[in-house]
Amino acid sequence: MKDSSDDLKIKRGYLHCDFEFFHLKDKKNMEFEFHYHDFNKIIIFMSGKVTYLIEGKAYKLKPWDILFVSSNEVHRPIISPDEPYERIVIWVNSKFLEMHNYGGDNLLACFELALKQKMNLMRLDSESMKIVKNNLHLLGEAVRDNAFGCHILKNSLFLQLIIYLNRLRLGNEILKEDNDIEYDERIGRILEYINENLGENLSLENIAAKFYMNKYYLMHRFKRVTGCTIHGYINQKRILYAAGLIMKGRQITEIYEECGFGDYSSFIRAFKKIFELSPKQYYKAVMEYEAFYLKKYRQQ
Repeated sequence: MKDSSDDLKIKRGYLHCDFEFFHLKDKKNMEFEFHYHDFNKIIIFMSGKVTYLIEGKAYKLKPWDILFVSSNEVHRPIISPDEPYERIVIWVNSKFLEMHNYGGDNLLACFELALKQKMNLMRLDSESMKIVKNNLHLLGEAVRDNAFGCHILKNSLFLQLIIYLNRLRLGNEILKEDNDIEYDERIGRILEYINENLGENLSLENIAAKFYMNKYYLMHRFKRVTGCTIHGYINQKRILYAAGLIMKGRQITEIYEECGFGDYSSFIRAFKKIFELSPKQYYKAVMEYEAFYLKKYRQQ
């Protein structure tokens, strides 16, 4: 268990353990850049004044709200310095959950539903809140424990929490208040269009013309709603799409055009800027990670 946000670094690449559990409380003024992860993330908000931006939606959080952030979703908190910001953050290794799927039950369903429904927020009723608080307390103690069976215990408690959160999500146990969710439908449609057409010409002029908007207004509105520039968003999404194709075994020399890059060299530069690795190095690193993780899991 970590006690400071200084320990919570934005990691590139894959999560090299089953999960990570952080209990964080910050009293200082902080600003976070927009970022993403290659793993899924659960945020349990405890206190403070925070609005969380995720893929064009702004969630004004209340204590014990839960956010499901899927891998590669661009997100950022906006934090008021007036109150300490306390939360629990859990980084989730998808492969660990997939290995524990059984009988058709998909432990990643809570993330997949959040992505499909474009609703990252789950607000609990009082009874569910008590159960989640208890589960998190036990999990936090297990993470700090080094006694006999501690690894088995913390993994079992983590799976218990995931199962319960999935039951809530699948059972539609979500309390939604529209006043706490800001969403611009036009920008939402533009985000959807971008993600479905990453290989096409996504120039500012083309997007503005397609959606009948002044390009300068579009630039201003996109930045205000999402927190990032339209060019920056498109570039990140194209690189993430390329990374997915690389992991499917596609030839790197064939990918750059499909991902909307005009030439190979600009693609390589953009890829290295985000991942700090060349595409070939990235592929090798992830393959080594997957082999290591599978071997580790089979030995347990």
